[in-house]
Amino acid sequence: MSLRDSIAAPMVPVRYRVVERRRETHDTVTLTSVPDAGVDALEEPRPGQFHMLSAFGVGEVPISVSGVGPQGGIEHTVRAVGANTEALDALSAGDAVGVRGPFGRGWHLDGAAGMDVVVLAGGIGLAPLRPVIQHLIEQREENRSVRLLVGARRSEELSFTSDLAAWSEAPGIEVAVTVDSATREWSGRVGVVTNLVEDLDVDAPRTVAFVCGPEVMMRFSARALIEFGLLPEKIQLSAERNMKCAIAHCGHCQYGPLLICRDGPVFDYPELCELMEVREL
Repeated sequence: MSLRDSIAAPMVPVRYRVVERRRETHDTVTLTSVPDAGVDALEEPRPGQFHMLSAFGVGEVPISVSGVGPQGGIEHTVRAVGANTEALDALSAGDAVGVRGPFGRGWHLDGAAGMDVVVLAGGIGLAPLRPVIQHLIEQREENRSVRLLVGARRSEELSFTSDLAAWSEAPGIEVAVTVDSATREWSGRVGVVTNLVEDLDVDAPRTVAFVCGPEVMMRFSARALIEFGLLPEKIQLSAERNMKCAIAHCGHCQYGPLLICRDGPVFDYPELCELMEVREL
């Protein structure tokens, strides 16, 4: 490959084909796609990495990988919040989608071995944590205990409900779910997800945490975990910014001195703690 080709390759979408579309909530779907006929599969992503997904003729947007299936299939969970994501949300099985990547720094899973683990998700932040949970289930003997804390604004906005039910039955994993506000049909807990930290039954100094959700939720979650006794360097967060090139050239995802596409999206909390205190950064 020539130097020119090596520079251009990360910017060229690879044609994938949607093989499954699963509705999660009223505005969120999970798309499973595989390489189109005659197309080589992209490198398998690590948990926490993201792809740039293209709705041909509309545009592209960064989407975290929410699962990896057989035969090079990958899952992306998309919430329709703009033109690009609305176009992806409208895709059906058989439709084409462009994929670039994988990009970024993923979750540091090696550090979880021999430790208690807390996975804390807010809203669609559960999507990039799904591969972490699957890894923890597959490697269950490596961890002392696993606690999954999930929050959503309303019960109808909970994603991956079938997964949550299955994970609740998995040995050695405890799942707690809460919603900010509830309908009469909701029989679970009500309140912000950080309230669940108070009920954790873990050895705090020997615990690692994986956190993803809205920035304000991650900020307060990290504080709650530290107050509970976790070491700041044992808390990982997945940051989000508007990425355009995904290869640290355009600067759209700059966050203080960091570029999220290059330096993240996963960070240890000490790398972000001061930046997260700056309003509207």
